[in-house]
Amino acid sequence: MQAQAAPTSALLTAAEISELASLEAFADPAELWGDGVGAVMERAYRECFKTYIIDGQVMTLRMPFAQNNERAEIAGANLEIIGGGKADPASLWVQIDGIVDTADFKAFVTLLGDGRDKVIIYDLPSRQWSVSTDLFDIARMKAGAYRGLPHKPYVLSTGSGVRATDIYDYLYCIGRIGMDCSGFVWHVLKTTASAGELDLGKSLRLALKVPRGATPSLYVGTRFFDSKSAELIQVKDQVRNLQPGDVILFRGDDGVAVHSAVIQAVDMASGFIRYLQSTDEAPSSERGVHDSFIRFDPAKPELSPKDPSLVWSQGRFPPFSGERASPFSGDGDRYRAYPEFGGGKVVRLKAMAAPIRRIMASAGE
Repeated sequence: MQAQAAPTSALLTAAEISELASLEAFADPAELWGDGVGAVMERAYRECFKTYIIDGQVMTLRMPFAQNNERAEIAGANLEIIGGGKADPASLWVQIDGIVDTADFKAFVTLLGDGRDKVIIYDLPSRQWSVSTDLFDIARMKAGAYRGLPHKPYVLSTGSGVRATDIYDYLYCIGRIGMDCSGFVWHVLKTTASAGELDLGKSLRLALKVPRGATPSLYVGTRFFDSKSAELIQVKDQVRNLQPGDVILFRGDDGVAVHSAVIQAVDMASGFIRYLQSTDEAPSSERGVHDSFIRFDPAKPELSPKDPSLVWSQGRFPPFSGERASPFSGDGDRYRAYPEFGGGKVVRLKAMAAPIRRIMASAGE
């Protein structure tokens, strides 16, 4: 997690200064994870969070989920994302720094604190927002009668002040910025490989068919992890075979993998798996990059991740309140879905073996 220093013109209270200091201390992954693979992945994960002071509030923002041409079906235009959903978080935060300093964003923040009910209407193709104070619009939204479209989300605001979720909406809809699922997975794997003295992009350039001079991350998608590439190993479908760095794949109704996540930690003694992902089908406050968990019986390591006794904690919700809900209540249901195609699966990049061994050896694991 990065701590954003307040502008010199900002007047901070003692509480705000104390909170920023606490966040800076928390930003060291070694405090919880030591020096092993989990700590490296935690560092990569925390690079997707940054703390700002907005409207007098200390807020830690998470990197939004964003994918090229998502929601473009009836928009009549391409809906491209800055960096294609594959950019490094450090470069994206530079862009976000600029966005939150614009007059338009400041006007948006001011409006959200005016004490009046309203509906914020985002227009993705034009990257503009407007406001409706029509009582009929407000009443319909309060009653759950959603009037938005995929490329034109509607959000109800009570005017009680800006929240982190409002900023997420603005960054996604107006800023058109974020990381898609495979872009985030690649970031975690690339960071881990680098800590183990491997340039993952260079190592996989041929497998990814990256043109000379191009950026490898732009050529990594969930379809690559679901491919028959010789660089991938399909992990045997038992909990005891899972390792940090393994990639979890979730299938769509055509049998093709449509979402990916990466395992950070597997605790066989406690029956606990932590995995990291970027998705907007999550509780409103968790949209974007977030962690998720699986609990299993440590006495039964032979169980499949698909076994119904495993508890996948991550619930699935529509990206904007009122939109059509996911057909799956949680990641567990989604992973078990489409058994005619084998359901979800876990794969491992062969190239990650050596750097992970080096990290573990250096940490004395």
